[in-house]
Amino acid sequence: MDRPLVATVLAGGVGSRLYPASRRHRPKQLLSLGGTDTLLERTVARVDFADEVVVSTRPDFADAVRETVPEASVLVEPAGKDTGPALAYATHYAADAFDDPVVLALPSDHHVAGDFESAARRGARVASETEALVTFGVEPTRPDTGYGYIEPGADHGDYADVAAFHEKPDAETAESYVETGHYWNAGIFAWTPTAFRRAARATPLGPLLDALDAGEPSAAFDAVDPVSIDRAVFERADDVVTVPLDIEWDDIGSWDALQRLLPANENGTVVAGDAEVVSLDAEDNVVAGDGVHVSLVGVDGLAVVAWEDRVLVVPTAAAQRVKELVARLEQRGEF
Repeated sequence: MDRPLVATVLAGGVGSRLYPASRRHRPKQLLSLGGTDTLLERTVARVDFADEVVVSTRPDFADAVRETVPEASVLVEPAGKDTGPALAYATHYAADAFDDPVVLALPSDHHVAGDFESAARRGARVASETEALVTFGVEPTRPDTGYGYIEPGADHGDYADVAAFHEKPDAETAESYVETGHYWNAGIFAWTPTAFRRAARATPLGPLLDALDAGEPSAAFDAVDPVSIDRAVFERADDVVTVPLDIEWDDIGSWDALQRLLPANENGTVVAGDAEVVSLDAEDNVVAGDGVHVSLVGVDGLAVVAWEDRVLVVPTAAAQRVKELVARLEQRGEF
């Protein structure tokens, strides 16, 4: 592909389902769960083949992001308004900085193993040649109710048309999606600025685009409500295709994900962070901590997380509900 490739890494979220390790002042992308480097460092290293790597983040995290990945450019969103406004702003930046680029957009908090570069370049080439919006799909390894799904349509070799997007399903529906060849929606995209603007113009992002064209980023973000890129653009657009990602992939979005990603001890317990664990008749637990000692007696299937002055105990099967807890803590001003 002759066009410049600009990788945009989204790092403006908090990651509330990984509370209490992640909190308002310490987003999950700056944690080093399951490794020595932070999730953000691993993501930036993954896209070092791009002509420029841009990390999009909110003002509260900008200094920490610059310190963590000094090799990347940092684009500071005027306000946290979800992925739709963030990616519209990043695409505007890429179009100004480069002549006719392709934008590769990806979250900063995923686990990826395998040849990501080849698939990413293939998706960028498809975006360049077709002027379609590209969403990357991952072949599921299990029915999972925590992910959205992509229903592929007509196959064109390197890519397929998108027949439909599906929200997070119940367990029975997830099984049917896997059986019928749906992909997990990885939240990774590619597009040209021209294709993006064409698709986004008649969406809730339209007023933001107008204000960005006028050189008013703060006014642009004031003009829109928080909205994801999926809801704002992809679920409305006609010209959307999917490129398969032939890699090992997982969203490190909740504490139960660590059971899939980290090795377990002889009791089936996974330990993350700086925690020491002693177990007695306790199996299949997740323990994460910041310099803590945790003892488990006669309990199975729990996530026990101790960070600073906070402790969370939740069944791993209910790990997605931590987001509900955080909503309550935010109402109390305690997040």
